Amino acid sequence: MTNLREDVRNIAIIAHVDHGKTTIVDELLKQSGIFRENEHVDERAMDSNDLERERGITILSKNTAVDYNGNRINILDTPGHADFGGEVERIMKMVDGVVLVVDAYEGTMPQTRFVLKKALEQNLKPVVVINKIDKPTARPEAVVDEVLDLFIELDASEEQCDFPVVYSSAVNGTASLDPEQQDDNMKALYETIIDYVPAPVDNSDEPLQFQVALLDYNDYVGRIGVGRVFRGTIKVGDSVSLLKLDGSVKNFRVTKLFGYFGLNREEIEEAKAGDLIAVSGMEDINVGETVTPQDHQEALPVLRIDEPTLEMTFKVNNSPFAGREGDYVTARQIQERLDEQLETDVSLKVTETDSPDTWIVAGRGELHLSILIENMRREGYELQVSKPQVILRDIDGVTCEPFERVQCEVPSDYTGAVIESLGARKGEMEDMITTDNGLTRLIFMVPARGMIGYTTEFMSQTRGYGIINHTFEEFRPRIKSRLGGRRNGALVSMDKGQASSYAIINLEDRGTNFMEPGTDVYEGMIVGEHNRENDLTVNITKTKHQTNVRSATKDQTETMKRPRILTLEEALQFINDDELVEVTPESIRIRKKILEKGAREKEAKRVKQMMQDEE
Repeated sequence: MTNLREDVRNIAIIAHVDHGKTTIVDELLKQSGIFRENEHVDERAMDSNDLERERGITILSKNTAVDYNGNRINILDTPGHADFGGEVERIMKMVDGVVLVVDAYEGTMPQTRFVLKKALEQNLKPVVVINKIDKPTARPEAVVDEVLDLFIELDASEEQCDFPVVYSSAVNGTASLDPEQQDDNMKALYETIIDYVPAPVDNSDEPLQFQVALLDYNDYVGRIGVGRVFRGTIKVGDSVSLLKLDGSVKNFRVTKLFGYFGLNREEIEEAKAGDLIAVSGMEDINVGETVTPQDHQEALPVLRIDEPTLEMTFKVNNSPFAGREGDYVTARQIQERLDEQLETDVSLKVTETDSPDTWIVAGRGELHLSILIENMRREGYELQVSKPQVILRDIDGVTCEPFERVQCEVPSDYTGAVIESLGARKGEMEDMITTDNGLTRLIFMVPARGMIGYTTEFMSQTRGYGIINHTFEEFRPRIKSRLGGRRNGALVSMDKGQASSYAIINLEDRGTNFMEPGTDVYEGMIVGEHNRENDLTVNITKTKHQTNVRSATKDQTETMKRPRILTLEEALQFINDDELVEVTPESIRIRKKILEKGAREKEAKRVKQMMQDEE
């Protein structure tokens, strides 16, 4: 008979973005008695990164553990966004069950599907939590039916479809097995996890197998491999072998072991089968590699990591304002920062180019890459980045491109405009459902390049009332046509100086302004969006000539429209192939690749001729 470690449970918390995973983990931590009564605990304590807190999303997977009635529950809080799917997939290998959190109003969403599919592929035991049950718009019974439909659609086994359901209001710290009433604690969720999630097998007397699923980095101990002990026991001081992905073997001594408890990573002396731990002492440990005894080298199956689907060019900032605002501006400094990112981010790929100050950086999506750029900006880096491009793949001799499943909910008045715009981006509609609240839910399959920059257009089409989510689905044969992209041209500065109120007001009928008066501009910098298809070179630094003649309209005060200040994501979505986003700690500017007007027009003619020749 197989021995089990009945006092241990390993679970991952999975959900669509903003359905309440991290809040549930907070409550499980607080109610387990980990914190002292007078200890201050931040909300969403597991989201430690500034960007995670600001955006309300989990970017990096986090380990924690709580004790409940003598049982240790190891919990992994996972990202809900498909751009961080590389993290989700590997975590599924470390656990025996998942807690699927679904919003009691929104129901199943694209990322719910994405994360659940990964869990079912690993044959994990699910516990479903219908969260936000306290909302007046909650519809728990209908959402449970939606979840069951999703399980069936994803070919779940009969056993997986027989999942327990817990109804919860994480923000109030309550849960129960009855949708009509809530207990005043999370006891129902703790007990459901203990009852339904399988305990890990106790084979700690067999030879060691520890596999790395995540990487961490610490300036004092270097690279740290986070993973699960699948078999055997590991102790500090052990001499072990690291079986590398390329087939080579490296021997080393375990210098430190860490276990997780609450929000802390604590040093431990030993760990055995079923434990989730971190190991240091190995310089070049990578995800998917196995640690074994030196006399019994048996590797575990390699973990598959999703390939990048999007790439963009990172360049040293060479604009006229280069070096004004950043601390790190040289090619060497940017190269070192990208290398540091590769230490922990296995879904990222960096390729050097012929030019020493340019790199091709590939990631899982726009959000994945923009988070990296935003982190670099906050750390004091200056750089320029190009428009994101999808990565094509050759499958059986056919050029294929990534397709995304797009789900949007829009008020009925705007449905036609959304269907038309996604159709123009070669989207195929798979479903159209009218929801209980009068919204229309549309499900499309769209080429990923058609979705680049689409969010802004969608928001203006639906007057901000629409909700859109999209997630990578699969590679399909490439569609031979130009998709998406900005329809309007740009207003481009012809001069260097400061934007003046007088010039901005005079340009308002030409398009949308991006500049506050007094903003420094340079020749070739984009200062607004033209209301026609072509680019227009403008003088935004022009000032009013002073004369000693009093104007007849002196008393008429002109009011200036508020400028549209672009965020990093909006700037990346806005730019065309011949433009760059200049990113510094203080500014996000958009510029033409070729700053000088004459040279730019010459290049545009050459590109146009080339495209005609190809046709």
